[in-house]
Amino acid sequence: MRGRTRASLLVAVGTAIAAALAAHAAANIRGLRHPVAPSSDVDERVSVLIPARDEAAHIGATVRSALVQVGVPGLEVIVLDDDSSDATPAIVTAIAEGRPEGGAALVLHRGGPEPVPDGWLGKPWACARLADRAQGTVLVFVDADVALAPDAIAALVATMRGDGFALVAPYPRQIMGSWLERLVQPLLTWSWISTLPLRWAETSSRPSLSAANGQLLAVDAAAYRAAGGHAVVRDEVIEDVALMRAVKRAGHRTTTVDGSALATCRMYDGPRSLVDGYSKSLWSAFGGPAGSVGVNALLLVGYVVPAAAMLGARRPRTRLVGALGYSAGVASRVLVARATDERALPDAFAHPASILAFSTLNVISWVRHRRGTNSWKGRPVVVGAVGRRPTESSEAAA
Repeated sequence: MRGRTRASLLVAVGTAIAAALAAHAAANIRGLRHPVAPSSDVDERVSVLIPARDEAAHIGATVRSALVQVGVPGLEVIVLDDDSSDATPAIVTAIAEGRPEGGAALVLHRGGPEPVPDGWLGKPWACARLADRAQGTVLVFVDADVALAPDAIAALVATMRGDGFALVAPYPRQIMGSWLERLVQPLLTWSWISTLPLRWAETSSRPSLSAANGQLLAVDAAAYRAAGGHAVVRDEVIEDVALMRAVKRAGHRTTTVDGSALATCRMYDGPRSLVDGYSKSLWSAFGGPAGSVGVNALLLVGYVVPAAAMLGARRPRTRLVGALGYSAGVASRVLVARATDERALPDAFAHPASILAFSTLNVISWVRHRRGTNSWKGRPVVVGAVGRRPTESSEAAA
């Protein structure tokens, strides 16, 4: 009897968590920023910076989408080829040679096979080299598999300048193909809308109130350099969030916004790619083993326990409480999906399975981290002792 009482209490706690986060998501959605392009041209130079390694399948579409931006006459596009072994540089060169006169400037820089410097990860090193070459007063970092809407850059600059932000972090709409992508990728946007108090984060200098997606990131060039640029996040696996925190520490305001109308990205192209991608970074996402265990335990209690009780609890009341918790989780997913133009149903019904998949990826990430077997784009992610920051790495510029 005592065991059943404890189980019922755990179900009630889980339902309370799911309901509270659903309510928080609903409140956040009411104030969620959706950047809109201004009616007049952007009157400053803007640098679009694209690090690329073995991105022949995507780089053409990404570069072309950057070159056709409207409302930004002072636009330059700089691509850094990070020692690609495929046709990435040839594709960019062909676009540069074939573009019409008078359009945005397109420059390709070739990175050689020299190793990433000690103490740096590959992507921060690539972004730092791009920033060194940029002439713009606004820097827009774009991953090589992102397709920009024609007015995306103008909208980001308008949000930055109009509302006094030094860094704007939009989340592009995620394109999902395989079953595992559809299970896991919706959590990318759902997680921060459900948990981050957006308005407080915009006014607070607390680094912990940060959410950013390195697929697309706009930052004021002066603020970026005053904060130390990518040099201050050179050993961070999740460098996008770390950069936002550095800008906050330097005394500047930042914001996380809906980017579903600005850009699209298929982050991973199948189950194996998704597992490898998340595994290389999840171990560092929550501040160490204790934080990882705590966050995943909270998710499992909030979204898996109620669903399990709904299906298998003996007491009708416990099943009812579990059904309420499950419904709250599904509702939060539907609210976020509809607010950010992503698929809502039937995918949201599988929310408990999504959480189980995410927790499994956390376990895989920690196992690979301890064994030193994490890698990306053919380069090992070499790190120091467990729980410490990486001391050296050759993580790819993704």
